[in-house]
Amino acid sequence: MNAKLPINPGQTSIETHDLVCFSHLRWDFVYQRPQHLFTRFAKVFRTFFIEEPKQGQAETHFESNWIDNRLCVLTPCLKNTFSEIETEREMRNLLSNYFSEHQVKNYICWYYTAMALAYSDHLDPEIIVYDCMDELSAFKFAPPRLKELEKKLFELADLVFTGGLSLYELKKNEHRNIHPFPSSIDKDHFARARNILAQPDDQARIPHPRIGFYGVVDERFDLELLANVSEGRPDWHFIILGPIVKIDPSGLPRRENIHYLGNKSYRELPSYLAGWDIAMIPFARNESTRFISPTKTPEYLAAGKPVISTSIRDVVDPYAKNNLIQIADQAPEFIKAAEKILGEKHHEKWLNKVDHFLQNNSWDKTWMAMMQLMQKAVKEKFNKNTKKKKETYV
Repeated sequence: MNAKLPINPGQTSIETHDLVCFSHLRWDFVYQRPQHLFTRFAKVFRTFFIEEPKQGQAETHFESNWIDNRLCVLTPCLKNTFSEIETEREMRNLLSNYFSEHQVKNYICWYYTAMALAYSDHLDPEIIVYDCMDELSAFKFAPPRLKELEKKLFELADLVFTGGLSLYELKKNEHRNIHPFPSSIDKDHFARARNILAQPDDQARIPHPRIGFYGVVDERFDLELLANVSEGRPDWHFIILGPIVKIDPSGLPRRENIHYLGNKSYRELPSYLAGWDIAMIPFARNESTRFISPTKTPEYLAAGKPVISTSIRDVVDPYAKNNLIQIADQAPEFIKAAEKILGEKHHEKWLNKVDHFLQNNSWDKTWMAMMQLMQKAVKEKFNKNTKKKKETYV
């Protein structure tokens, strides 16, 4: 992959900068949008991925994990259980000291969470990028200050991306330079599922038909739908991969035909997908799912798996509108859609349509388009600041 960008004469190159990301998601939690983008950014920038702080540690410091020689994951470890104000003070000191020690001078700040602005607004980046991946204020246990800080982040940001089209429609009037970037895919990685025969040990003995899901199981997951469908068709088997967070595991539906296999690495996913007959996106229709754009939708399709999803807006349009997936919000609809899929012996025509639809979708293209917009934002800010300096001397 060519990581270089064309630089116009007189233009400041962002390739001379560091990239500092503030994330609400931990790097080793679930491999998704941040990891896809920042492994690519590290081909160009010295990149620092800063997670939310952990409190009650042995001493206050940054725990550093170099993913490669240009990408470092930094976990702030705070010695005491601080108040909110004390935490912000400690974080400011940690950041200032780290930037000084590691010569972080010319840098771009990238935010996934506006909460980080509370302890990073003293920094002086070349530009600020806000990648609004989700409407975090609608998620369970969202901090009360989130909306206030996001408003401030919109005011400070030079460039804003959104994680989907519905989120773009919600936020488009909040910023002058905002661009939608829906979920992309690594097609080659997931297309491997079409040819894998060997099954992972914990899935191999589960009977067919298998209907699978991978992702975070939290307040967005429609547990009632899973319970009703599994009860309605006890001869079907439902495989759930992923961590269970923010909800009580005791409330999960438990039946002999529901299999919770735990979290799996990104590398392992194609092997599990290969053994499924249908992939599902059983998200509840609530405030936390109103503006999401599930990355798993194109990944399932790239793996060649028929998909049944609830009516999530960014799944309905474009995937259902292009007759690539089935939509079902209630158990009878889901069962009917699955019976139809399982009864079809040939999927070649559908697969050709899927491949044609996905042919221009990739994280490489998303990353490059973002890089070009960042380059433009740096140039515009440089020219604006240069003009101000000239006017000052006149």
